[in-house]
Amino acid sequence: MTHPSTIGAVVGLDIGGSKTRGIKWLDGTAVADTSGGSANVQNVSRTQARSNLEGVFATLRAESVARVVVGSGGIDTAEDANALAELIQPLAPDAVVSVVHDTRLLLAAAGCSTGIAVIAGTGSAAWGTNGEDEARAGGWGYLLGDEGSGYWFGREAVKYSLERMNNGLRPDELTKALVKSCGLLGPEGLIALFHGDTGREYWASKSPIVFECAASGHAASLDMILQAGADLASLAAKCAEQLNIKGPIVLGGGLGMNQPPLQTAMRLALATRGLDTLQVLTQDPVFGALHLASHETPL
Repeated sequence: MTHPSTIGAVVGLDIGGSKTRGIKWLDGTAVADTSGGSANVQNVSRTQARSNLEGVFATLRAESVARVVVGSGGIDTAEDANALAELIQPLAPDAVVSVVHDTRLLLAAAGCSTGIAVIAGTGSAAWGTNGEDEARAGGWGYLLGDEGSGYWFGREAVKYSLERMNNGLRPDELTKALVKSCGLLGPEGLIALFHGDTGREYWASKSPIVFECAASGHAASLDMILQAGADLASLAAKCAEQLNIKGPIVLGGGLGMNQPPLQTAMRLALATRGLDTLQVLTQDPVFGALHLASHETPL
């Protein structure tokens, strides 16, 4: 492992479903920090991803860096990693570009070399390593999974509201708040809006409504949070079983880091499985890029 103070100029990127965070370090000291639109090609076109990356690199002045370490959702195969690296390489032509799934950044940002990282953001996924083997769970995208994610909460709130409408029940606290936030007159408008061009980020942005209603005692909202905690714990447990480890288990992502009720629900679910107490990430995952870049060989 190389000490960060001797590795020269490094750029780290954390590409999420909603944005791209970029930091440039010079001999281990952060000298530039910026954010731009998402460059995850599962969420945006390659043209849009390239444009967003160009904006981030221009702000960082990253043309002559030695290493670029990128964590992104949707990196499930070597082909996925190579495709993203091809977009980045022209922006830092002299750099060694390494692309990993964004859960790897999370574990590194927590200062852990082994353990299990769980992301709860716009989407959800888990990744772990015991130092020799790796394991993944979830991260299938919103059409196939992403349980416990911001998008999942938004979708569940819509489904709940439509179920009440189908049963002839008047809109309750959650439905009223959701309908108002969406600028609609009633829950019947949710169907067309949901199937329109609103996108994952739009519905993920509605997740705080569930937590606000839960705080006032809304039973169904509380149940959603408990279910999300159980689903995220299940992702961690699948990795733990494959790797024969109990932890540490690190939770990151905008939702996971900023919603204590979800953290509590996940802790309860992990305890029933005999797994380690949850550790909530205290810094953005992008800081894990410097840790990964400090290894002597490219990832």
